[in-house]
Amino acid sequence: MRLIVVSNRVTIPDRQEKATAGGLAVALREALEQHGGLWFGWSGGISDAAVHDIRQIQRGNVTYAVTDLSEAERQSYYLGFSNRALWPLMHYRLGLTDFQRSDYMGYLGVNRRFARALASLIQLDDVIWIHDYHLIPLAAELRRRGVTNRIGYFHHIPWPSADVIGALPFSGTLIRTIAAYDLVGMQTELDVRNLIGGLEALCGGRRDGQRVRVGTRETEVQAFPIGIDVEGFRRLATASTRQAPTPLRATRESLGERKLVVGVDRLDYSKGIVQRLEAFGEFLRSHPEHRGKVSLLQIAPPSRSDVPEYAELDRLSDEVAGRLNAQLGEFDWTPIRVVKKAYSRNALAGFYRRAEVGLVTPMRDGMNLVAKEYVAAQNPADPGVLVLSRFAGAAQQMREALIVNPYDAHEVADAIRTALAMPKTERIRRFEALYTTIAAADIDWWTQRYLDALTGRAGVPGVEAEREKPRTGTRRPARTAVITKRPSQDGKSRKVSKESPRKPEALAASHLAVVRP
Repeated sequence: MRLIVVSNRVTIPDRQEKATAGGLAVALREALEQHGGLWFGWSGGISDAAVHDIRQIQRGNVTYAVTDLSEAERQSYYLGFSNRALWPLMHYRLGLTDFQRSDYMGYLGVNRRFARALASLIQLDDVIWIHDYHLIPLAAELRRRGVTNRIGYFHHIPWPSADVIGALPFSGTLIRTIAAYDLVGMQTELDVRNLIGGLEALCGGRRDGQRVRVGTRETEVQAFPIGIDVEGFRRLATASTRQAPTPLRATRESLGERKLVVGVDRLDYSKGIVQRLEAFGEFLRSHPEHRGKVSLLQIAPPSRSDVPEYAELDRLSDEVAGRLNAQLGEFDWTPIRVVKKAYSRNALAGFYRRAEVGLVTPMRDGMNLVAKEYVAAQNPADPGVLVLSRFAGAAQQMREALIVNPYDAHEVADAIRTALAMPKTERIRRFEALYTTIAAADIDWWTQRYLDALTGRAGVPGVEAEREKPRTGTRRPARTAVITKRPSQDGKSRKVSKESPRKPEALAASHLAVVRP
């Protein structure tokens, strides 16, 4: 079998490139390189040529097949329907949803063109894995062209309830295309329930456990909470203590003995950055004994600057930070630093490790991998504390964090104070529990678990369906022992027996054996 991955954007690595990026792109690239495969999607380029050719570039065992968009397609498919209609709607922001029929037609048109190009590249025994909201109708378009292969879809952002998604014109038509997939992966069990509920309410679907039948097709919907490269990120953070990148050295020097609260997000309204700044201001007003002793560093690289709502967020975040610094700052202390640029993963790992508090408070998020990166980066002997929004998918796994309502500035402010005052023994206890959770369900586990389910090798439900619900906020569910690595202060991993939410087949099987050519 060969694996075909389809995503909105595809970045072709240089021949000498050393993979320094993290997350999904690295995991998928490694899977494709190990077993051979094809990665298809938008090149990121714009061309108004009459015909958009498919360019194929070979890198090792991976064939990258990319195509440009026209400017009109970029406006309608990408900036329009994907990011001004679907993105706000999926994040429960109905007031920001801007639906234009022409954008929807452009969205369908690009998916149709992608399907036409991809269909000519598909071999009989290929397994196809499509990613994210830009490409929801792609499987339906492939089916219309006679593709009968196993096709899976993973939805990386939240999926709202039927009454929310139903506000979108043509929502029933769009959601019905989900039935063209054999397996749909969501981040959380709530997303699973919402999607199945939408298929029932808007498309007349009939549910049977985690399967739903729409018309003549039956689709399985499961939760597959995505993870990170835990060991790799831990190593980056440990290395930062020995050889710190320039931005981290400068930050350490300017902070001195002051404590650091850190937030790292794209500049997006779903991340709650403005509300986070206000909450930190409330913390300083409510607890004046911390003034001059704690600073917030908010790293917020801009994104989608062509979308008006993002330009307004850029302006507003500057305004709020400036107002709070003017009100609360001193001549030798700036309470809030907002840095609107991207940093390397090495630098981010160092910032996380230096910070006493990781402030991860999105208004709504599919998972939020920053929360997991913050935990992975901590010094096990003296870890920081994670403050996490209840509306991030990660909150369903990371229950030992301080869980907060990001809409309540006072609650977030009190959590910051609690985190800063927390005794070391309690910080270590919470850290060890959180590290155990994220290490047991890392990015490799997620990749193999999904593909095992897609190819029929593992007909098991997602982690969260199996995990016993705790009776209190700190009680651990029943676990089974696996051998993994526990981080140590010196940066060396030592094999220890720990517990995981369940024994994943991915830890015992060869990685992605299902897609061997």
